[in-house]
Amino acid sequence: MLKLSDKVRALTSSIACLDSRENFDLESTVQELSLYDFQIDVLSPGRVISELFESDRLVAGVILTEQGQFAGMMSRRRFYEYISRPYGRELFLPRSIKSMYRFARSEVLVVSKETLIVDAARISLERSPELLYEPIVVQLAPEIYRLADVHNLLVAQSQIHQLATKLIREQTRSHLIQTEKLASLGQMVAEVAHEIRNPVGYILGSTKFLSNYYQDIIKLLSAYETENTQKSAEIELVKDSIDWEFLQEDLPEVIQGVKISAERLNNLVSSLRNFSHMDEGKPKAANIHQCIDGTLLILKNSLKQGAVEVIKNYGEIPLVSCYSGQLSQVFMNLLSNAIDALEEIPMEENPSSTISITTEVRCKEYIAIRIADNGAGIPKEAQSKIFENFFTTKAVGKGTGMGLAISYQIITEKHQGQLKFHSTPGIGTEFEILLPVR
Repeated sequence: MLKLSDKVRALTSSIACLDSRENFDLESTVQELSLYDFQIDVLSPGRVISELFESDRLVAGVILTEQGQFAGMMSRRRFYEYISRPYGRELFLPRSIKSMYRFARSEVLVVSKETLIVDAARISLERSPELLYEPIVVQLAPEIYRLADVHNLLVAQSQIHQLATKLIREQTRSHLIQTEKLASLGQMVAEVAHEIRNPVGYILGSTKFLSNYYQDIIKLLSAYETENTQKSAEIELVKDSIDWEFLQEDLPEVIQGVKISAERLNNLVSSLRNFSHMDEGKPKAANIHQCIDGTLLILKNSLKQGAVEVIKNYGEIPLVSCYSGQLSQVFMNLLSNAIDALEEIPMEENPSSTISITTEVRCKEYIAIRIADNGAGIPKEAQSKIFENFFTTKAVGKGTGMGLAISYQIITEKHQGQLKFHSTPGIGTEFEILLPVR
């Protein structure tokens, strides 16, 4: 038969205190805290708990068991509250802990080992004031429980908060540097686009004259052939050498091809200028369809590589007072995400990769722009976080986690609009932009 002091020493020696980590990360769970394994059967006399608390001032509480099963928890604060009452020691210490627990029982916070430290700290602080510093019980496995001291929990939560703050500062600094680079790049693109536009404009304007000049030359040569009925052997030789008949058919097509290419290049330059525009002044009336088409033109190569079909369902919408450059950035982010989502699916699994763009007037108060894809969709567990800074579902190095966050800010703060989405895993995702009609 063990003496009470022997039982206390046995309990003290059975402590299972995991090494406290000096550094936690954002995903650290309560099982990484210093956990204590003080367990006492409820049929033991109250003196066992008293001697245990007196022998170790750091013990915040004990786990109570009954026939090897979890029965509750007795904290140091709760224990001394009852034995310090009149006749408390005489009443509770000789009797079983169970009799005392009937009076001292309180709500016990039990969390699983996978609970994040930050979540456990929040739940602990949400308890009523009288339970605020009661230890929490961590369930490591069925019928395996340990105690976590709230002080240690809050210290760990503080370390994680400091780490999160540091990471946010570093990422914010990195984002600001990247923003400055993009601003400089945007200014450079605007300047280069302006320089390109002049020669492109000259080429585009010259194709009209070139086509007219060609027609005039053909008329002149036809008149010569009509007036001069005698064919010259030397002229016929020259015609054969230059393949005159083919030249008459092909030259107009070449001129037309130069004209079409110049028009495309001119449109691309215009799109680049609009996209890189910093919108430093007031909002201006803009054609939303032109903003979307300009963005699609910039993404044309990506759409071709991914064999993506774009379906445009443009409705009759008015001009919108907005910051066109920033809206183009939103369209770029949403369309790029849609392309990336479609590229993740093998061609044999999704032979028809499509992006649909729909515009319409909603309730005479909003312009609605819907961009939908038939990609893999967004996982359910990620849908509540997609507008958060630095959150991304893309592979490392492919996404910064800022595109949707910036897009949300542009739509809601700069344009007093709404950015919503609906996604079904395995079916696709649709983003909806609502812009107020001003």
